[in-house]
Amino acid sequence: MRTPRSRRVMLATALTLVAITPLAACAGGSPDNAGGAAAGTDPETFTVMTANENATLENLLTTLSEDACKAENEALPLEHQKVAQADTVQKVTLLASQDALPAHTIAGTALIRPDGDLGAADLVQDLMETGAAEYILPAAASTEESVYGGVVSMPYQYNIEGFWYNTQIFEEQGIEVPTTWEEFLSVAEQLDQAGIQPLTTAGASGFPLTRLLGMYIFRNVGPDAMAAIRDGDAKLTDEGYVAGAQALADLAATGYFGEGFSTRDGDTSTNEFLTGKAAITYDGSWLLGAINDPERNEIGAENVGFFPFPEVEGGEGSIEQYPANAGAPMIISTKQYGPKVADWVSCIAENYGSLALQEAGVISGFEVKEEVTDISPNTAEIQEKIAGIDETVLWFEALFDPKSNSLASTNVTLLTTGQMTAEDYMADLQESIDANG
Repeated sequence: MRTPRSRRVMLATALTLVAITPLAACAGGSPDNAGGAAAGTDPETFTVMTANENATLENLLTTLSEDACKAENEALPLEHQKVAQADTVQKVTLLASQDALPAHTIAGTALIRPDGDLGAADLVQDLMETGAAEYILPAAASTEESVYGGVVSMPYQYNIEGFWYNTQIFEEQGIEVPTTWEEFLSVAEQLDQAGIQPLTTAGASGFPLTRLLGMYIFRNVGPDAMAAIRDGDAKLTDEGYVAGAQALADLAATGYFGEGFSTRDGDTSTNEFLTGKAAITYDGSWLLGAINDPERNEIGAENVGFFPFPEVEGGEGSIEQYPANAGAPMIISTKQYGPKVADWVSCIAENYGSLALQEAGVISGFEVKEEVTDISPNTAEIQEKIAGIDETVLWFEALFDPKSNSLASTNVTLLTTGQMTAEDYMADLQESIDANG
């Protein structure tokens, strides 16, 4: 497996975190895990702390403990702890300060970065130095490098984003899947002229629109576009970045999103696509839940296709670079990474991908080692795409400070309704980043 160490590390601020006390004093030294050595001390139980909201992960790990990982469970019994998602940072910070982190726990994104409190205190196990490394997909490893600055989270969930389209409409209109932005605009125009609403989006949420803006920038400027903003090597007011805002403004001005898109919520937008009112929508692979629901999907799952955000002609990005995220981080404690915990980590990594897909229809960042049956063709297609991805990108606001993140979503409505120019939108965001970054 290719290890994505050579990639430029991008440190994300994906959660708004409370101020916390540095934990370096409680690190107890820096364990030497070179070569996969389990340098920590095994606890009495393999304690896993997950979010209250994520019952699926608890159930799947329990299933592993009773079957594929039965030997590991007998050697070190699985024990579950729960925490409210909103209380994660506070809870994990407290446990770390008391030298009481569970062996395997949910954590806040900023905490586990190399310069975060847990990362700097050497409390987060590098998964590329464990038996899990051979089972983590290159795409998941690439995403974790971008978000966390290292492969430190067991990728129990994995999502990619792109355009979902009504294959029946495309076939009836004789439309080929576009691979460039100009082709995409031509497709939208053809649909519009045929009396079909080309696109739908949840404009009221803000981020579905900034996703489009950001992807244009990644295709135009390149995969490191937003890291360059964070590092001060570029400005959002630079020509290549403003072009992304202008492309979104121009797309919105065509009317292709339909009337009232700026106040449309997520459910309404999804329903417009799944009832055939709109031909295309941009969304993540989490949309599979609705696509696979026959009560909600009136056009039929067999009439739903997927294609990546097109290339921008002359741009530095590639159509093969999918935007992705790996769900809530789930780390292994270095201090409790002993031989028995190491066995658990390896067993989970080897078996989770197949189990999650088979039992829960969940796509993870682990290889699917066993044959999976009775999953929808749509889910199988996305799983196959993920398995073949080598490099991913983040999303427009991923590296922004909280205030700038909020401003991006708030102002994008003004941008797409013609109340703010592309230049002013980017200038206001850059001013916020300079002031708060």
